[in-house]
Amino acid sequence: MVRERDVCWEYAEKLDGNKVRCKFCLRVLNGGISRLKHHLSRLPSKGVNPCNKVRDDVTDRVRAIISSKEDIKEIPSVKKQKIAEVRAPGNMSTGSKISPLETLSPAAKVFPTVLSIAASTLSDQETVERSIALFFFENKLDFSVARSSSYQAMIDAVGKFGPGLIAPSVETLKTTWLKRIKSEVTLHLKDAEKEWATTGCTIIADTWTDNKSKALINFLVSSPSRTFFHKSVDASSYFKNTKCLADLFDSVIQDFGQENVVQIIMDSSFNYTGISSHILQNYGTIFLSPCASQCLNLILEEFSRVDWVNRCILQAQTVSKFLYNNASMLDLMKKFTGGQELIRTGITKSVSCFLSLQSTLKQRSRLKHMFNSPEYSTNSSYANKPQSISCIAIVEDNDFWRAVEECVAISEPFLKVLREVSGGKPAVGSIYELMTRAKESIRTYYIMDESKCKTFLDIVDRQWRDQLHSPLHSAGAFLNPSIQYNPEVKFLGSIKEDFFKVLEKLLPTPELRRDITNQIFTFTRAKGMFACNLAMEARDTVSPGLWWEQFGDSAPVLQRVAIRILSQVCSTFTFERHWSTFQQIHTEKRNKIDKETLTDVVYINYNLKLAREMKTMPTDSDPIQFDDIDMTSEWVEESENPSPTQWLDRFGSALDGGDLNTRQFSAAMFGNDHIFGL
Repeated sequence: MVRERDVCWEYAEKLDGNKVRCKFCLRVLNGGISRLKHHLSRLPSKGVNPCNKVRDDVTDRVRAIISSKEDIKEIPSVKKQKIAEVRAPGNMSTGSKISPLETLSPAAKVFPTVLSIAASTLSDQETVERSIALFFFENKLDFSVARSSSYQAMIDAVGKFGPGLIAPSVETLKTTWLKRIKSEVTLHLKDAEKEWATTGCTIIADTWTDNKSKALINFLVSSPSRTFFHKSVDASSYFKNTKCLADLFDSVIQDFGQENVVQIIMDSSFNYTGISSHILQNYGTIFLSPCASQCLNLILEEFSRVDWVNRCILQAQTVSKFLYNNASMLDLMKKFTGGQELIRTGITKSVSCFLSLQSTLKQRSRLKHMFNSPEYSTNSSYANKPQSISCIAIVEDNDFWRAVEECVAISEPFLKVLREVSGGKPAVGSIYELMTRAKESIRTYYIMDESKCKTFLDIVDRQWRDQLHSPLHSAGAFLNPSIQYNPEVKFLGSIKEDFFKVLEKLLPTPELRRDITNQIFTFTRAKGMFACNLAMEARDTVSPGLWWEQFGDSAPVLQRVAIRILSQVCSTFTFERHWSTFQQIHTEKRNKIDKETLTDVVYINYNLKLAREMKTMPTDSDPIQFDDIDMTSEWVEESENPSPTQWLDRFGSALDGGDLNTRQFSAAMFGNDHIFGL
């Protein structure tokens, strides 16, 4: 009867004799409640097969019960040890400390002897670090988690609480804290909504498709203060159906309020013509725009496919692969470059190529010096290899370096535009001028080579004219004071017609446009408040939207229009997006409760990451470049089946947010587990 009071009996059915049946997997066990506990704990012990259907919260509870009972058994022996230590002070060094009694980790129970010996020689700091490391390894966490600001905040909070903290259970995390933190995140969104009446907002439809049967759409909303993730939708069954997509966009527009939405940014994955017609017909004041980052990337991608550019990239990759696939060669390179990397990892493949060519060009003299140095020529382990001979020929080839210089010259202006539109700040007022200057730089560089000039300008014009350019961009340029009052700008006359079309769309009735002509005159001639010294001094130093808010009172109707236009972004954000996470939300095999929980977790995770990107990104950081190198890129990979040594060498690098390296390692070691244990 005493044994039946054990709390674990609620998870089992008592059978005849000393047998029990697990209520989760229905397995019959010999040995009673004790073996059932080890079965539910999923710890390898006593030859009991672990339960493969038990809930995580039950496993945690049973493990805690087992640990508490083992701790009680260990107390008498610990007391004896302390008494012995007190009676024999001569054996104790003056600097030694008695370690507090700890609850053994699952890893320590599996490998008790090895881990106890290892732990006995550690300092207090090392003991804590070891426990954290075990937590990472046992739960196969990305090492990049340690870079998270919330990681250190959690450590600080635990340390401040002191000993005796009882960690929240699985159920507490999945219910109480999930609900609380989701409410906190939603509250921040409510604060941002307050500015929409003045600035308006942009809906971003970010799409992923496998080009077969799967299509997911993430909806975000952006305004000057910040960008929020709204929801993820599985549109696989109707992605090519304009009517169904139209209904979806209607519902999202209503979520934010038609009167607040200035534009919708969507990528080329959509049935653009059908959706465009629907929105233009039903929402007279909403503009449709392509993603500027995607269009600029397509321009760079087409640049990289030009024959001589592609040949230059392949030659540079030959050198980088040779250097990055030999540990001693890589050490020698870093010795000559002062520890600097040769290659760069950008947000896309084409961006990576041109950033890496820039970096290679900067290291030209050092690379030549290295390949001609005694340290290199006398080392037979790599100096006599066929790849070495090829690399030396490339590095000593002046035609190669002229091609690299040319690639850098034509790509840098468009990388600059990409940086401006990808940083998350409003860029509608500047993209027209930036693209005009980028095209002008191509004309200037190729002033003596009309054929090459035409090749690259045709690529740019195809994307800019046919896809990227929007009347909203023209209106933004016209209303941008740093452009309007710049005497060197020559294109204002050509964009005036687009500006008037935008005004007619945003001010659809004669009553709303009653005094607009006079207000445009006041602005373009810099009269009224536009003529004050503060307004003139701030033309080039203050964001256009803020400038209009401060100095636009002389033209109140135009002021409201200008603020709404100039407060919009041009692109989706550039941080890493985990589409595998969203795929898991929409899997058909997931039950309703798990799906709702995972949806809430992703909502919180995405918005916390967005907030962190905007809050912690240094002003001098490059929004189109990652800090770490992707060791699986074409600039490093030597073959499809790299050697074990190469694979291990790559393990150290990790892009924030789960790069290819870490994902490959996780998949290779653990398989594709569902995230968050759901």
